[in-house]
Amino acid sequence: MNDSTMTLPWLVIRQDDNGNRYRVGRYATRAEAQKIAESLDNRGHKQLYWVERIGQNGHSGGN
Repeated sequence: MNDSTMTLPWLVIRQDDNGNRYRVGRYATRAEAQKIAESLDNRGHKQLYWVERIGQNGHSGGN
């Protein structure tokens, strides 16, 4: 892991209508990332937003 992975381990991910996934941003806390994901989700677009933590190997876990 590098310094930014350790200090910004929370990702906000967006998935579009075609199933393509994009990293929206990296955040220090889950609460901060969740706040951003909810703010984006509340805009009413059809994209899906969620929060993931970067794993030990430097990749996001979860989905």
